[in-house]
Amino acid sequence: MREIIFRDAILEDLEKIVEIYNSTIPSRMVTADTQNISVESRKEWFNEHNLETRPLWMIEDSKHTILGWVSFSSFYGRPAYHTTVEVSIYLDPRSRGQGIGKKALQYCIDNAGKYGIKTLLGFIFSHNEPSLHLFRHFGFEDWGTLPDVAILDGVERTLKIVGKKIN
Repeated sequence: MREIIFRDAILEDLEKIVEIYNSTIPSRMVTADTQNISVESRKEWFNEHNLETRPLWMIEDSKHTILGWVSFSSFYGRPAYHTTVEVSIYLDPRSRGQGIGKKALQYCIDNAGKYGIKTLLGFIFSHNEPSLHLFRHFGFEDWGTLPDVAILDGVERTLKIVGKKIN
């Protein structure tokens, strides 16, 4: 497997972040967005990340080719939840199925403590078996099920909440 490098995202990465995110929309497996989003619409989200508590990392190979991105986002926006984050992993279509998601999730687990994180969450559609398998591989457990809360192309979809405590 090729070498994977994680680096802090910069604003100039936002176009690639959005491109990768938009590439997942047609599958109807990864996001509840049903149409492409714009770079402009993601600027506030980008600015909510920071180097101290809510990192946004670019995933690159040794040639600095961007393979994807991973982020910690605040859960529920209330101060008492400051040690809990949602993990998001998005890979370029050419990088999927190569074990990069495993490296990214391991990186998140290994580095969570540096950011004061004690709980990692994933919000994953129940029909997204590859992502559920990835998170469960690392010991994430089912913490919640929101039945048929999303409608994608006329099909009701269930959302799973998976979680893991960080020691």
